[in-house]
Amino acid sequence: MQRLIKHLGLVDYEPTWRAMQAFTDTRTAETPDELWVVEHHPVYTQGLAGKPEHLLRLTDIPVVKTDRGGQVTYHGPGQLVVYLLIDFKRMHIGVRELVRRIEQSVIDMLAGQGITANGDVNAPGVYVDGAKIASLGLRIKNGAVYHGLSLNVDMDLTPFGWINPCGYEGLRVTQMKDLGVDKTLAQVAELLLPQLEKHLTVVKETA
Repeated sequence: MQRLIKHLGLVDYEPTWRAMQAFTDTRTAETPDELWVVEHHPVYTQGLAGKPEHLLRLTDIPVVKTDRGGQVTYHGPGQLVVYLLIDFKRMHIGVRELVRRIEQSVIDMLAGQGITANGDVNAPGVYVDGAKIASLGLRIKNGAVYHGLSLNVDMDLTPFGWINPCGYEGLRVTQMKDLGVDKTLAQVAELLLPQLEKHLTVVKETA
């Protein structure tokens, strides 16, 4: 079944999150999967297990308590966010495998730009020399996935210094621009979306 790609532009976080919930609550077995490509106005999002002590400084950046997994992270202009609205049941794989496939999509895209990146089995996301370049947070409800991944492209990284990113004290963050890749969010999305499509397509083995 063909996935629909929706480019939503620069949007507020909370209405987008509520729209994901509504989509997931009303989807049926026949509903095509959708990938929403967005960029957010500055916001901190706190996962279900989020601890307030990981927010190190109060600022004028709003904090939204959301229903994804994980701790606190930052979204802002210059960061590519792809929300994965996927019927997980159709894939016939486990959650860990799903996370690995999403991470590998980012790793392969970065490799094509000359950046060597890796995942971490103990800390979901994608890293370059120990610095986090992409975060991952998912929610699975009634066999369907929502939320997704964020990739730092060309943004102000300062607000990450006011939190323990993803709950890890002193975790460094990086972005494509600082690693020598000068591309727009739209250009990076064009590179990443085919990788996601490839890695999220599960080919059933025939007997």
